[in-house]
Amino acid sequence: MSEQARKTAEALEYLTGFGNEHSSEAVPGALPIGRNSPQRAPLGLYAEQLSGSAFTEPRTHNRRSWLYRIRPSAAHPPFTRIDNGALRSAPFTESVADPNRLRWNPLPDPAPGTDFLSGLWTLGGNGDAAQRAGMAIHLYAANADMTDRVFSDSDGELLIVPERGGLLLRTELGQLAARPGDMALIPRGVRFRVELLDADARGYICENYGQPFELPNLGPIGANGLAAARDFQAPVAAYEDGERPTEVINKFCGNLWSATYDHSPLDVVAWHGSHVPYVYDMRRFNVLGSISYDHPDPSIFTVLTSPSDTPGLAGVDFVVFAPRWLVGEDTFRPPYFHRNVMSEYMGLIEGAYDAKAEGFVPGGGSLHNMMSAHGPDHETFERASAAELKPQKIDDGLAFMFETRWPITATAQAAGADHLQRGYDDVWQGLQRHFRA
Repeated sequence: MSEQARKTAEALEYLTGFGNEHSSEAVPGALPIGRNSPQRAPLGLYAEQLSGSAFTEPRTHNRRSWLYRIRPSAAHPPFTRIDNGALRSAPFTESVADPNRLRWNPLPDPAPGTDFLSGLWTLGGNGDAAQRAGMAIHLYAANADMTDRVFSDSDGELLIVPERGGLLLRTELGQLAARPGDMALIPRGVRFRVELLDADARGYICENYGQPFELPNLGPIGANGLAAARDFQAPVAAYEDGERPTEVINKFCGNLWSATYDHSPLDVVAWHGSHVPYVYDMRRFNVLGSISYDHPDPSIFTVLTSPSDTPGLAGVDFVVFAPRWLVGEDTFRPPYFHRNVMSEYMGLIEGAYDAKAEGFVPGGGSLHNMMSAHGPDHETFERASAAELKPQKIDDGLAFMFETRWPITATAQAAGADHLQRGYDDVWQGLQRHFRA
């Protein structure tokens, strides 16, 4: 933890708006006017385009940013393979997809001196990173800053959900602070370094190999509701002009590669574009729900979605269960029993989840693969079936879900982990027969 990181985080300013064509300069005059790549870029900088989509994708889906930096990214030594640690990537072939319901306690505390990158631990995923399809679920636990090294992910974008401890994310395009209750999104290929705002940090990551996350269409909801575009905050330009050796680690086709630069690559003085990182306060989510009867489908809690080639079928959705009112009449108010063609991984940031009475704790997670039957546990069912149906505020917890079109295969380390709850099925024991002909 760095006191300087705390001070930096408290003083941050942001640009607002998801999907906007943002622009920012840390030094006046660093952004060229009227063109992207003049013969001589201003202030002796190098012009460089970072493309997060193919050049020819439709304008509405095209992601790219122009960076004006002290040194071009091309000026680096060769990368060499390094050990992947506990980080894994799709295809997940070391184990088989499991139809059983699985739940884990929080990731154990790491050894002293573990930074964000060293503390990554893969739970599972699907698809194929090299084919840019599917996703992976990682957990992180750290108690040290990343010092003189940065990370980038060529395989996908990283959606980071802190559960304990805040993070200062120093990226090529500027700095973001993400605390429990926030989510941060680092686009594919953007380099960043993580410093801790507290003594330690723990949380969840969705690595999205597929189409970049976007706001879901609202359909009959209308023009407003769910996550508001203006609540997403992008960084302003902030650069490092360091001359000391910096290790640059790149995740490429499932493996980690390292090169030591003689300078910091976080040296972008100005930029403009749409391929940018964001931070979002999940408590700002505008929850919509039933004001008559029945619990609505969880799709109305979608913050961001990564579309697939089938309309309405997401490669991965990011869903948040934020504070809300329940007012349905003659309604079983917790989430109903169901089997789903989508696969669901759920995590808990704080408090409790309204469908589970015990065992599901902050930092833990549950996996319900496609068509696995799940829903409220025995205690929750009995309590909700007999509850007085007066208006009820659900504000004692914050949970989220990564939902994906394909089954999630747990890694061998997750399937055999000491913190896997071996008796998870027991939460549904005691659901008695009540049928009367």
